[in-house]
Amino acid sequence: MEIYTVNAFAKRSGGGNGAGVVPDASGLTEEQMQSIAKLLGFSETAFVAPSAQAELRLRFFTPAGEVPLCGHATIGTFSVLGAIGKLAPGEYTQETGAGCLRVRLEEDGTVLMEQSKPIFSGPADREAIARSLGGSAEELLNPELGVEIVSTGLRDILVPVRSREALWRIQPDFEQVSRLSRDYDVVGYHLFTEETLGRAAAHCRNLAPLYGIPEEAATGTSTGALCCYLFRRGRIGAGELTAFEQGYSMDRPSEILARVEARGEEIQEVWVGGRALDIEKREL
Repeated sequence: MEIYTVNAFAKRSGGGNGAGVVPDASGLTEEQMQSIAKLLGFSETAFVAPSAQAELRLRFFTPAGEVPLCGHATIGTFSVLGAIGKLAPGEYTQETGAGCLRVRLEEDGTVLMEQSKPIFSGPADREAIARSLGGSAEELLNPELGVEIVSTGLRDILVPVRSREALWRIQPDFEQVSRLSRDYDVVGYHLFTEETLGRAAAHCRNLAPLYGIPEEAATGTSTGALCCYLFRRGRIGAGELTAFEQGYSMDRPSEILARVEARGEEIQEVWVGGRALDIEKREL
């Protein structure tokens, strides 16, 4: 069986978020997919199969279980399929657990994927979240912005942090993070600060220990949610392809691009994208 590994959203070789890609999973059972994902050990592995509703179906497995959608594994999958000649540049529809979504494969290898329209599910407890990150709300969190649950396919708690220095020194209590993630029915926390290294809207860290991912170097779905959150608060505009930094705390620098299209204040479309590097073929 052919399997590929790839670094999605990579800022440089060795950066980004690693993913496994199985280009033909049509004969695999769910149990086999789970075993392969566990064996590869990436935060997510994508399995490509035919679809009656779209041009292809993607299923995403973490080492611990299936998730409905994964941004970086989508970027990795379309990059691999383009590189091995299975897809030409153009727009495609993929069936996922979060619905049928459009994906664009550009001539330069950039992949842009449509996200679901945002669902804003209200605030989370600032003090409880801060305690799970090893501090207090006063010392860690940005007082101008709320801690909020947002989804563009996967529910995450968006956590605004005061500064990049504060973000980097956070040492999470993963047991508490998992418990609160379960209580709030979210995948995990997406931590961010508006203090960045380059021309980006936010510098981020992502924690999803409930799904066997202590920290992730690049998280597309969470970036889509964050882009909507920042647009809603007037921090970024509509129609702009905005960069987000992630993975620097893990020495895996990543650049994730996101854009919202809106009519007035109402978000109509959400797109997240980036490039992938270090495509390698493996046999299993």
